[in-house]
Amino acid sequence: MKDLKNIKYIILDMDGCVYHPRFLKTLFGQVSSRMTDFISLKLGVEKTKAKEIQQEYFYKYDTSLNGLMKNYPDLINGTEFLKYVHNINYDCIEKDMELREELLKLDVKTYCATNGSKEHAINCMKKIGIDDLFEGKIMDIVDFKFIPKPNAESLKLMCDKFQIPTNEETVYIEDIAKNLSSDTAKDMIKVWFMNEEPINNIDKYKHVIDYKIDNLALFLKKIRLLKEE
Repeated sequence: MKDLKNIKYIILDMDGCVYHPRFLKTLFGQVSSRMTDFISLKLGVEKTKAKEIQQEYFYKYDTSLNGLMKNYPDLINGTEFLKYVHNINYDCIEKDMELREELLKLDVKTYCATNGSKEHAINCMKKIGIDDLFEGKIMDIVDFKFIPKPNAESLKLMCDKFQIPTNEETVYIEDIAKNLSSDTAKDMIKVWFMNEEPINNIDKYKHVIDYKIDNLALFLKKIRLLKEE
């Protein structure tokens, strides 16, 4: 097991990590529904067909948006898509003062990397009560030049911007195990936030997982206590 005592940086995914996976069905269910509507409107297809395209592209291209932009470059504007799909209600997310406390106590630089939009990440963080701790420390799919994780280029852009080392000084936390397979993250300490989403073929990606967690605040506390020894 890789040592957590010497870590200096943490990269967090947004959905299903910064906010707990128990909110994922309600929150991302809204996003998914609006994705279907957007595809139906833009491509002029029935919603059943739009949903099929959405799911096919998600698995084939890592995000539905990536597939849409590759296959319909003249029809799909990435910024318009993000604004449309993230026009949702965030009230299901609860404040997490335990997480805020651990983020404040932990002497580690923490960043957020999301395949969604920065606005979406900030809206989630406001509900949790941690948005002030991530000012200027979020990179979204626009910052990634619309190249989604787990592509090595997206995470490299983040590490270059914030001067984050791609070694065992950095912990990388994701709820999608596949994203931990990024070549840029190969020498980082990689953590999977456990969930039962069908995309997580753990047998296929278990070799890239160093730790499994089900509570972010408790994991940060574990790191803090180890560093204080």
